[in-house]
Amino acid sequence: MVDHEQYVRYGEDSKVLAAIGRQVDIQVDRVSVRLPRAVAEAAVAAWDREESSGQAPETHEQYLLRDKAAELALIGLEISQRGRWEGEELLIDLDITSAGAAVRASQ
Repeated sequence: MVDHEQYVRYGEDSKVLAAIGRQVDIQVDRVSVRLPRAVAEAAVAAWDREESSGQAPETHEQYLLRDKAAELALIGLEISQRGRWEGEELLIDLDITSAGAAVRASQ
């Protein structure tokens, strides 16, 4: 049985990924990115979260949501390993592929 609630979470993850992408997009000339605290913490929470294993068949839309959630989780990993707080903002040098994924999600 498919856990439909996890796809609701993936939808919320997609919105967070898009929020990160909007921040990257306005800083397109740099890989160094500043993120608001809430967005950075949500990304780390996506990395820390345990999802159920075993995939039931997915629709294309569900696959896309899960893919965006995975990109967000990878950014959360980068934040937890290399992010540094400066007041209410987090500074992170994002891998260009992660930054690109966030920008794509914002468009």
